[in-house]
This record gives sequence, structure tokens and C-alpha cells, in this order.
Amino acid sequence: MTSESRRLPARVPEAVGPGGLFIAFEGGDGAGKSTQAAAVQAALESLGRTVLRTREPGGTPVGEKLRALVLEHGHGEIDARTEALIFAASRAAHVQQVIVPALERGEIVLCDRFIDSSVAYQGAGRGLGIDAVRDLNLWATGEVLPDLTVLLDVDPEQGRDRRAANGEEDRLESEPDDFHGRIRAAFQELAAARPDHYLVLDGRQERSALTKAIVARIAGMLG
Repeated sequence: MTSESRRLPARVPEAVGPGGLFIAFEGGDGAGKSTQAAAVQAALESLGRTVLRTREPGGTPVGEKLRALVLEHGHGEIDARTEALIFAASRAAHVQQVIVPALERGEIVLCDRFIDSSVAYQGAGRGLGIDAVRDLNLWATGEVLPDLTVLLDVDPEQGRDRRAANGEEDRLESEPDDFHGRIRAAFQELAAARPDHYLVLDGRQERSALTKAIVARIAGMLG
């Protein structure tokens, strides 16, 4: 990581309204991101908060089509640069059409994956370079970044065991463990570079304990 990347703001202030809060859930495949995003949504809504839960790639009609193209098997070869550009295109639509409008309405946005996933998967995993992929996605999103990133950390072997229990793996999930090892290291580096903007949790903890820790951190941010 460069010193410049470590100075990036949590979010461009003029891009969103003052009442919104943007939380991203990151981690390797099988870390439990979707499970925790759903549990945190339920907990926050029980406190009277308006919550939008979404995912990447996807979140918009065009994003869901791009998700199928890049993750499902059977679409032919997709080289690393094309893969990175597909994710960035999906993210650009997602930010402009879904995330920023929700934040302007003062909602809490819970997003299953965001820029860090591209930095980890395509930048580190595919070897395209951390800075190149980060800069591409900052341009695509207008430099909108989460207020908090929840990183659920699991080792590649545990992640694979969890995915095996859920059925067939997608294109990225089916990559070998050394690929997923590079991804895990990249996530850890990103979190270490900006610790105030990350909540790093051991994904092996009980689901309820993870949810409690995440909701407590968000509640503190809401005051």
C-alpha cells in the first residue's frame, strides 16, 4: 500500500447526505459476510433504523447481469483485466443508482463486498496490482468509500470447507487455495493500513457473537 492510499478519506463528504452510514462487509469466500449482513440488518431495524442491504457484484439490474457473466461457469475465458473492468462497471452503476441515493436519504447501507474485494481478488489474487485496481475503482465510484469496513477473517481451508457444504463453487470460489491465500493477505494489509475504518473479526467465532460486535460498533458510530 502507498502512503497516498492510506490517507484516503472514509467517503467524499459532498457525495452523500449527513444522515447516511455506509458499511461494507469484506472477507474471503465462505467468511460469512452475507449471513452477518442479514443479521445486522435485522438487529438495526429492530432499533428503528432504516437499512438497505445490497451486494456486489450486483445490486442493480445491469449489475446482476454482470454478476452472472463474471461468476457463473460457462461463459468462456475471462482474462484478469476484463474481470476487473466488469466488477468496476457493476460497482459504478451500484454506487450511482443505489448506494448514494440511499445515503442521501439518511439510510444505513450494508453492502456485501465493495472496492476492497476488487483490490484483493484482482489486484492481489490476479496480480494486476493493488494500486492499479484501487485507482480504477475509485474513479468508477467517484471515490465513495465506506464509513466502516467489517472484515471477517478466515483461512482459505476453512473457507473452502464452508463453501463445500453449500454446493457448487463459482468461478472465483473454485480457484486454488494459494489464490485465496493472497486474497486474505491483501485484506489484512488493507485493514492494517487504515485501522480506524475497519472492524476485523475472527470469522470462526459464533455467529451471534460476531453480530453483537458489529452492531455495537455501528451503534457507537450512530451515537
